[in-house]
Amino acid sequence: MKKIIFPLSILISLMLVSNSAFTQTLSHNKYTIEEKKVGNITLILVHNPNNGAVLGMTKEGGINLIEVQAKDGSIYAFKDMNGNGQLDPWEDWRLSADDRATDLANALSKDEIAGLMLFSDHERNPEDGLTDEQKKYLQNDNLRNVLNEGKNDVKATVLWNNEMQAYVESFVKEGKKVIPVNFSSDPRHIAGSDAQYNAKGDDISRWPSTLGIAATFDPNVMSQFANIMSQEFRALGISTSLAPQIDLATDPRWLRTDGTMGESAQLTVDMTSAYIDAAQSTFIDGNDTGWGKESIITMVKHFPGEGMGESGRESHMESGKYAVYPGNNFNGHLTSFVDGAFHLKGKTKEAASVMTSYSIAIGADGKPLFEDAVGTSYDKGRLDLLRQKLGYDGVISTDWSVTKVSSDPDNKLKLGMAWGAEDKTVDERHYAILQNGTDMFGGNNDKKPVLAAYDLWQRDYEAGKNAISADERFKQSGKRISKLMFETGLFENPYLVLSESEKIVASPDKVKAGYDAQLKSIVMLKNRNNTIKAVDNEANYKNKTVYIPSSIHHQFKTVFGEAYTTSDPTMDIDRAKAYFKTVLTDKAILNDKGEVTGFETPDLSNVDLIIIGMNSPDSGGNFNHAGQREDGSFYPISLQYRPYIANGESVRKASISGNINQDGTKENRSYFGQTSDISNEYDLTAFENAHEKANEIKKATGKTIPVVVALKAKNPVIVAEFEGNSDAILTGFSVDDKAYFDIIVGNYEPSGLLPLQYPLNMDTVEAQLEDVARDLKPYVDEAGNLYDFAYGLNYQGVINDSRTQKYR
Repeated sequence: MKKIIFPLSILISLMLVSNSAFTQTLSHNKYTIEEKKVGNITLILVHNPNNGAVLGMTKEGGINLIEVQAKDGSIYAFKDMNGNGQLDPWEDWRLSADDRATDLANALSKDEIAGLMLFSDHERNPEDGLTDEQKKYLQNDNLRNVLNEGKNDVKATVLWNNEMQAYVESFVKEGKKVIPVNFSSDPRHIAGSDAQYNAKGDDISRWPSTLGIAATFDPNVMSQFANIMSQEFRALGISTSLAPQIDLATDPRWLRTDGTMGESAQLTVDMTSAYIDAAQSTFIDGNDTGWGKESIITMVKHFPGEGMGESGRESHMESGKYAVYPGNNFNGHLTSFVDGAFHLKGKTKEAASVMTSYSIAIGADGKPLFEDAVGTSYDKGRLDLLRQKLGYDGVISTDWSVTKVSSDPDNKLKLGMAWGAEDKTVDERHYAILQNGTDMFGGNNDKKPVLAAYDLWQRDYEAGKNAISADERFKQSGKRISKLMFETGLFENPYLVLSESEKIVASPDKVKAGYDAQLKSIVMLKNRNNTIKAVDNEANYKNKTVYIPSSIHHQFKTVFGEAYTTSDPTMDIDRAKAYFKTVLTDKAILNDKGEVTGFETPDLSNVDLIIIGMNSPDSGGNFNHAGQREDGSFYPISLQYRPYIANGESVRKASISGNINQDGTKENRSYFGQTSDISNEYDLTAFENAHEKANEIKKATGKTIPVVVALKAKNPVIVAEFEGNSDAILTGFSVDDKAYFDIIVGNYEPSGLLPLQYPLNMDTVEAQLEDVARDLKPYVDEAGNLYDFAYGLNYQGVINDSRTQKYR
C-alpha cells in the first residue's frame, strides 16, 4: 500500500487537465475531482472509486489529500484533517465509526473535547451568515454542535452551513484538527404551527405534529415521515434531530402534549421504533443501507419521561419543576425508552442519543424518588439507571439551560433550569452533570466551566474519590460524540450543493406525503345527520356560502416578550375561498385605543354552512409561568374555555410537591379555590354567537345552517361546552386548515383516532393521577359515543378496525 501526499491545488490542476502524461498513467479506478461554485465558496468534491466515500472541502481551505493505492491498483483519496502528512485512523473512511472515534478521542486535547461537549444556544438567523459571535465560539471555545432554529430558507441555510464548515476547515492552517460542525434542530415540519421555522409557501414538507401522526395509529406513516424528514434535514445541513419526544402524555393538562405520541405506551413504542429505524438509515432502491448521507442522529427526549408535571405545569419554569408519581408508575414511563428507543427486547436500532428531562421526580409520599430533590441531570439515581442498569452507551445531553439559574449574573433572560442545584456554582453544576455520565451541555457556548469541571474531576481523582482520571472521563464523551459525526459522514463531506438541496427540500412528492398524513390524522368526533359525507360533485360546495367567525386571543407575557392581543378569523379565509363560492367573516369592533373588543356579524341569511376553528383552551406555554401568577400563587391549568374554579372534592388542598421553606416547612402549591386563566376564551364566545345567529335564522325562516367545529387541539379538550350545539366536530393536531376543508366538503373520508382521552369535565381531570395513563372518565356525546382513547368516526360510524383492537 502506497501513500502519497498532494497539496489540493496541485491535485486539482492535475485532475482537471485532460490528456496529460500524468492522467494517462492513472488507473481507471482512481478518484476524480469535481469543482463547484456555491455562493462565495469554491467547493471541491472528491469521488473515490468502488463506491468509496465522497470527500468535500473548499479550494482555499488548506486541506491536503493523501493518496493510498490498494493492492488491486485502485487509488483512493483521504483528507489530511490535521495537516500532519499521515493517514491517521480517524481520517480513514474505510474504518468503522467506532474505531475512528476511539482514535480521535485519544488524539483530542481536553480543550477540544470540552468544545465537543458544548451544544450551542439557539441560532435563529442563518440569513445573517457567519457572525463574529459564531466565529468566537467556533475558534476560541471549539464548539462544534450548533442548534439551528432559523427558518426553512434553503438558500440562506445552505450558504450558512458551507460558510461555517469552511471556517472550521481553515483551522488546519493553524495546525488544528478539522472537526466539522454538527447542526441540529427541533421539529420543523409541523403544518398548523406558528413556529419560527414557517415561511410562505411550501418551504418544507408539512406534517401533523407528533401527536397528529400518532392519531393515524399507523407506524408506517411515522416511518415515512422520519425518512422524508431526515432527507430534508440533511439537505439543510442538519444532521441531528432533537426528537422524537417520547414522553407519555399521562396528564391531559401538560403543556407539551402535542409533541408526544399520546398516552399509550405501546403506541409510543411502535411509533418511536418506526421513527428511529427510518431516520437513522439511508434507503437505496428501497433497501435500508444503514448510516449514510440521508441519515440523521436521533435524540429521544426527555428521559425518563416528562409528562407528569404536577397539575400539568411545565418544567421550563420554576412553577413546573416537579414531576409527581402519585400512581407509582415510574416504570411505566420507562417503557417508551426501554422498548421503543433502546430496543432491549431484541428490536433493531437504538436511539443514537438521549436528552434528559428538567424536572425533579417526587413520589406519592412527597419525597424524592431517588436520593435527592434534583433535576434529572443532577440525579445520580436516574442517570445510573440509564447508564448502568439499562447499559446505554450513546450520547446523553442535558436539555437547554440546565446549568443556569435565573439569578446568575450573566443570565439576561433570567431563564435557568438547574432545579435542585441552584446553590452550586456554574463550575460545580457542570462537574455534577459529568459525574452522572452526561456528555453534552445544551445551551452552553462557553468551554470555561467545562474545563473547570475537568479540574474538579481530576482533583477528586487524585484524592481517590473518582475511579478514573479526568482525561479518561473526557475521552469517553469525546468518543461518543465524535462517533455519531463519523456515522453521518460529516468528516468526509459536511458541505451542501445548493441546487441539489433545492431539489430535495419541499419536493412535490414529499409535500404530498405530508399533506396525506395530515388528512389521515384528523379525527371526526361527531357527525350529526351525516353533515360530513362523501359528495359526488365537489361543485356542490363551489356554489355555497360559508361563514367563518373571528376570535380574540390575549397572548400571555413570556420571558421573551410582553403580552399582546391578536384577532383573526378562526379559519384561513384564503384557504376557504378555494372550496366555497362566498366566504363571509366578521368585522372587528374597535375601542378608542384601537383595540378589538368584539365583532360585527355579517348577514347570514344566505349562508349554507358555518365553520368555526377553535383552539385548545390556552393556559399558556413553556415560557410564561403557566399555572403560577406573578405574586407566586398558583392557579389551575384548565381544559375548558369558561372560567374554572378549582373547588371540587378532587382538587388537592395540599400539593404533593413543593419547595422547602427556610423554616423547614414545605411549600404548598395547591390552587384550591383559584380560577383558571384562559387566553382564548373568546373561541367559545365566537361559537356561541354563530350558533345563536343560526338559530335565529331557523326560527325566522325554517332554514337550517349546520355548524361545524374544527377543533385545533394541543391537549385533550372538554367539549361539553359546545358539543350539543355542534352538527359536526373534527379534531386535528397541528394540521393546515386546508385539510379540515377537504374533509368537510367530502373529498377525504376521516380515519384518525384519538391518541388520548377527552375528559367529561374538570372534576375527572382533577381526580386522575398525573403519571397514570387512561384514568379519565371520557366524555359521552348526544349520540352516546365515548370520546375515549382510539375513538373516531368515519362515514359509517364508529371506527372499529385492527388499529383500535391492537392498542386498546
